Order: sequence, then structure tokens, then C-alpha cells
Amino acid sequence: MPTAQALRQPVGEDMPRLYSIGDLAAEFAISPRAIRFYEDQDLLRPQRIGGNRVYNHRDRARLILVLRGKRLGFSLADIKEMLDLYDVDPGHVEQLRVALAKGRERIAELERQRAEITEMLGELQELESVVVAQLQETTPQGAAAGGRQEGDNS
Repeated sequence: MPTAQALRQPVGEDMPRLYSIGDLAAEFAISPRAIRFYEDQDLLRPQRIGGNRVYNHRDRARLILVLRGKRLGFSLADIKEMLDLYDVDPGHVEQLRVALAKGRERIAELERQRAEITEMLGELQELESVVVAQLQETTPQGAAAGGRQEGDNS
């Protein structure tokens, strides 16, 4: 069974660098279980050496794209679709078109969410003003007890 150190050492000019599951987990601050999950979802396809998963530069690059896609809010199915197009589209034109369409959909979704958040913040600030005014009317110390200072985000 090769050690993680042995897997990282290039044997010769023709030998690409290989990574263990622990190497990738540590590098990207994720658990080995997460990497195995991505493998189960067919997002990564590591080699097996003596029963151990061994990842090459392509697997590492795909993992980077998976993690970036997740951070940007894409579903794993969308990420898989975009990654799989790389292999079947030599010119990468279709892959780029799909990525552009999905990216634009995500931008539109985030813009809708931002508008909803802005609206909710306005409603909450209005409610806050009404409640503070009622507290001030009801109790002389109401403003001190329930009021919020300008610029206080708590």
C-alpha cells in the first residue's frame, strides 16, 4: 500500500502527480467523506491502487470546480452536467453555452433574492419603528429598554 508521501513523489518525467483522499481533503478543508460523496455522484473518478483511491490532476481540477460550483449555489446535477460536457465537446463550445445559461439563471435568482431581502429589511425596519414608538408612548423608559441606536446592527 503506497503512502501519501509516496503518492506525491513524481517517479519520473512521465509520471503525473497523484493525490490521496487525505491530501485533497486537507488541501481543500473538506472531509474525506465529502470527497467519497462526490465520487458516488460521479463527479470524481479516482483510480484504485491496492484498494486505495488515487486522484490525479484531472480529479483535483474537477474537485476545484465542484467546490466552486457549490459555493456559487449550483446544484450537483448542474455541476455534473457542465463537467461532463468537457469530455464530449472537444471545442468546449456547448460546455461554455451551458455554463453561461446556468450562470445567468443563477444571477437572476440571486437578484430576486436580493430584492426580497431588501423588501423584508424595509418591512422589519418599519415594524421596528412602530414598536419603538409604542414603547416610548407606553413607558417613559421604553426607548432605553427597547430602542435601537442609529447604526446598531444587532
